[in-house]
Amino acid sequence: MADAPVPRRNPFADVAPALGRYTDEVLFGDVSERPELSKRDRSLITVAALIGMYRTGELPFHLRRALENGVTREEIVELINHLAFYAGWPCASAAVSLARTAFQDAGV
Repeated sequence: MADAPVPRRNPFADVAPALGRYTDEVLFGDVSERPELSKRDRSLITVAALIGMYRTGELPFHLRRALENGVTREEIVELINHLAFYAGWPCASAAVSLARTAFQDAGV
C-alpha cells in the first residue's frame, strides 16, 4: 500500500510537517545524539526541566523515554521529591500522577 501513512515519532508531523521533520532530525537526531551526555542523562535533564516548567502534556512521553533510557523508577521518584522544593508542590504533585501511570504502563 503506497498510500499508507508513514509512522512518525511525533504527534504533529501530519499537521506541521516541517516541525515534525525538525523534531525527528534535529531534536531527536542531532541534539539527542551528541556524545557529551548519555541518553540517560539527557532524559533526567529533560524530565527535570518539564517538571519544573509544569509541562504536563510532554511529560508522559519523556517519563517513558527516561525509563527506556535506563533511568530507574527510584531515580524518577527522587527527582520529583527534590524538585518539589525547587519547582513547587503543584509541579511535583502533577509529576507524581503522571509518573504513576508511566510506571504502570512500563511494569515497573
